[in-house]
Amino acid sequence: MGSDQLLWTEKYRPKRLKDIADLELIVQRLQSFVEMRNVPNLLFVGPPGTAKTSAALCLAQELFGEKAAQNTLELNASDERGIQTVREIIKDFARSMSVGEAVPFKLLILDECDNMTNDAQQALRRTMEKYASTCRFILIANFQGGIIEPIQSRCAVFRFSPFPDRVVIEQIRRLAQMENVNYDEEGLKEVARQAEGDMRKAINIAEAAAASGREITAQTVMEVVGKSFASEVDKMLDAALEGDHEGAAKILRHVLLQAGYSGRDVVKEIHKKIGGLGVSERCKLTLIEAAGDVDYRLSLGADPEIQLESLLARISLATREFKAGKGMKQ
Repeated sequence: MGSDQLLWTEKYRPKRLKDIADLELIVQRLQSFVEMRNVPNLLFVGPPGTAKTSAALCLAQELFGEKAAQNTLELNASDERGIQTVREIIKDFARSMSVGEAVPFKLLILDECDNMTNDAQQALRRTMEKYASTCRFILIANFQGGIIEPIQSRCAVFRFSPFPDRVVIEQIRRLAQMENVNYDEEGLKEVARQAEGDMRKAINIAEAAAASGREITAQTVMEVVGKSFASEVDKMLDAALEGDHEGAAKILRHVLLQAGYSGRDVVKEIHKKIGGLGVSERCKLTLIEAAGDVDYRLSLGADPEIQLESLLARISLATREFKAGKGMKQ
């Protein structure tokens, strides 16, 4: 596939550590491993789109050079999450010798390893111990708590944070110039606002906006991300606040089934708007807690419509109780 057909996230993925934006301290520490030709087991932790995988691949490239492909294995634990994978694929790779003489070990990059089962992580721990002389591991996770303590204690931990808006804006401006795409400052700011520190999401939004009109403006960005979504959630909340649960549920079904948004997208948007609801601070705290409960259940695979209807019901009840309380005081 030619470079013109590649997605921007792959076409402009950093090739060297120094090309990674806004991670000076992390890059400096990783560069020192390259200079010493020795790498401990590493644990990269942070939200999606914060350059964890890019940093791992750049480290491998600088360690092994032209032999990086032969000495590096990248797996995604979301797909390869069982104990059998650890026993077979990972073990077979870990026990084989490295190619070339510059570095005496291979590098195994395991993405989203906080999705691995506990048994698989225990097997991974034993593999890390047994083949320490022939393989080093870079484990990548969104949440450090999803990794068992025996693995954490065997790794040097690197924490990646969401990118500041200024960094996102500068990166998108640079890509737009390289792609000869028109843009304005409001468009770049809207990309950063929608991405919320996720550089991969920002690049995907910018590319989609550019593809739709060959320019990145606030309007094209909102068209790409679905400008009606926020307004639909506003209507849904208004109905819930007025006690029209049936009307709110109807809008919810439209958002989930016809517009195609995920349940967690809806929870996140509701969470943003709770602070502006016309209820007491105590009610707001209760609703924030309820939104957190619903988000957790959705992460475990609960039915989105049922869970979100329950959240709307909580909002309706909180509003009714707040209005009743005001009436009693008056």
